[in-house]
Amino acid sequence: MAQLTTNNPWVLIPKPLPDARLRLFCLPFAGGATTAYREWPEKIYPPVEVLLVELPGRGRRIREKLRTRMGGLIPELGEALLPYLDKPFAFFGHSMGALLAFELSHFLQERFRKQPVQLFLSGREAPHISDLQEPFHLLPNDQLIAKLRQLNGTPQEVLENIELMELMLPIIRADFELCETYQFFGKPPLTCPITVFGGYQDENVPVENLRQWEQHTQKNFRMHLLPGDHFFIYQSSDQFFYILNEELSALLRTATLQVEQE
Repeated sequence: MAQLTTNNPWVLIPKPLPDARLRLFCLPFAGGATTAYREWPEKIYPPVEVLLVELPGRGRRIREKLRTRMGGLIPELGEALLPYLDKPFAFFGHSMGALLAFELSHFLQERFRKQPVQLFLSGREAPHISDLQEPFHLLPNDQLIAKLRQLNGTPQEVLENIELMELMLPIIRADFELCETYQFFGKPPLTCPITVFGGYQDENVPVENLRQWEQHTQKNFRMHLLPGDHFFIYQSSDQFFYILNEELSALLRTATLQVEQE
């Protein structure tokens, strides 16, 4: 496991669990890196191993080219995760990460006949819903910063730090472009259950748009609403982790967690 962690820039395993029965991959929101999930290995109960996905152009990969198209990123990411799919696995993605998790699940099913045992999706409308807002990735810097302030996921001291924002804005702009140029093409429903999380005060993602994720699974669908805006996973973190751990525990009790024999 240590060798995989060292040699694979896409994946960081802060707390390796050799006897893990389930792996939970955490996919970043726009502008996010593995640091956004740095506390998760201590919050998620074993025997679930937490794996943090690091996209190019941020964190340890800051010198790499940013990706701005889903069609190019997903095959790269899917190939990179293959060594870790020898055990049952689930995906968690917030906002942009939810879209990545969805597309990645379809790619793995179509290319490798592998499927997560569960999708945990947060703070993102269903992929077939068109976004009619003005593209944020085309906004001038001051307006883009104002949008980040509205989303309430970036600390005020970061937004006011000119040098730090000069480093972050290209990453944020590229991630918004990745999402805003995304096109949904008809896909069959996934064969894994989907659990969706949303914030009661999230003005960017109406509840009805969250509920429409149900169309994208043949299995069970659940939705949990928590106090907070777009970044409710931090504002209601205790309640969020309680629910997530309960759902992971239920997964571990099911017969679906039999390691695949190739």
